Amino acid sequence: MSGTLQVSFTDAQKVDIRRFCGYPACGASAAGFSNWRFFQAYGTLEFRLNNLASAEIAVTLQYISTLATLEGAIPPSSANLDTESAAAWTHNDNEINDRLALFDSWRRRLCGFLGVPPGPSLSDAGINLVV
Repeated sequence: MSGTLQVSFTDAQKVDIRRFCGYPACGASAAGFSNWRFFQAYGTLEFRLNNLASAEIAVTLQYISTLATLEGAIPPSSANLDTESAAAWTHNDNEINDRLALFDSWRRRLCGFLGVPPGPSLSDAGINLVV
């Protein structure tokens, strides 16, 4: 990008944003009843992805970078699951949960920045009630 602001997201970046916000894959076709068009939050997210200002895209790209780093640190932490302590080193029993909580916290921040509710895979109870 060398000094210029990106003016739109790539398809891969959109996939990451949807995933990080907790929304499922939307597929390549607008057909079917499970498409984003049938859910207000999905439509809002898609509208925002296609209509952010260049500076907002830059901020969102920073979120993507941070989230990719946090997500990438979770799987390697499983290497320590078989060791509680070694010499002066003591394993953090909550390491994976701590990393997941930090990751999910940043995912929620991204949702807040984009002005969309956390998606189904990021909901606390796994269900959303409409009153």
